[in-house]
Amino acid sequence: MAGFSVAELIPVLQTAIGPVILISGVGLLLLTMTNRLGRAIDRARLLDAQVADLPIQQREPKTAQLLILWRRARIIQIAITLSSTSALCAALLIVVLFLTALLQLENPWLISVLFILCIISLIGSLLLFIHDINQSLEALKLELEDTKRERG
Repeated sequence: MAGFSVAELIPVLQTAIGPVILISGVGLLLLTMTNRLGRAIDRARLLDAQVADLPIQQREPKTAQLLILWRRARIIQIAITLSSTSALCAALLIVVLFLTALLQLENPWLISVLFILCIISLIGSLLLFIHDINQSLEALKLELEDTKRERG
């Protein structure tokens, strides 16, 4: 390890740039998802308070919206977990790349597994994010139908 030069380290640093950029992108995705989770929770609390004050026959549409909000919160929670797992795998990948270079160990399987886990977690998170958006549109549809019934 004492004979390791900066010139030998530069290609490792260049290789590590990809996972670092991925971590930054996943961080922005996590910010978006946590904001969506917070909004879903706030909306559920507001609806829950409204349901308690409504007559029984008017509770059903609000209860349906609450169920969608609950499902959305669970979906977003899983998406956040998968995004966090993706960032964690990318961070571990960076560490493994450096240790591989510093200790001159060849472990392509570990590097490959970490990269594949990182990308699969990211794909799963994005699919759930899309599903959450569809669920929020379903909740909006119910809310608009409820408003239309109240007015008409």
